[in-house]
Amino acid sequence: MALVYSTESGRTCPDCQQPRSQCQCTSQEAIPEGDGIVRISRETKGRKGKGVTLIRGIPLSEKDLKALAKKLKAKCGTGGTVKDGVIEIQGDQRDLLVAELSQQGYTVKKAGG
Repeated sequence: MALVYSTESGRTCPDCQQPRSQCQCTSQEAIPEGDGIVRISRETKGRKGKGVTLIRGIPLSEKDLKALAKKLKAKCGTGGTVKDGVIEIQGDQRDLLVAELSQQGYTVKKAGG
């Protein structure tokens, strides 16, 4: 059983047992490897007919992915989220996102129908 909270130092990391401010585990986040192509698709499955644009394959850490998602959401003027390394943007924003990510230097492909 791992220590999660200490009255001396507050919250601790369950992996390295250090205080959260001194944790070494989070600084070693793994960047997912892929084929170098960012794929943009549209999906409505499980969303009651509402479409979302999915962006997969961006080789960034979770923190950087959230920052990029925030910029893309502002560019599109819609909401969205990051789930399991996939950026979800509300609505069909594929054309705008292809142009924006290409401008940022990514190799972008439209995927799906």
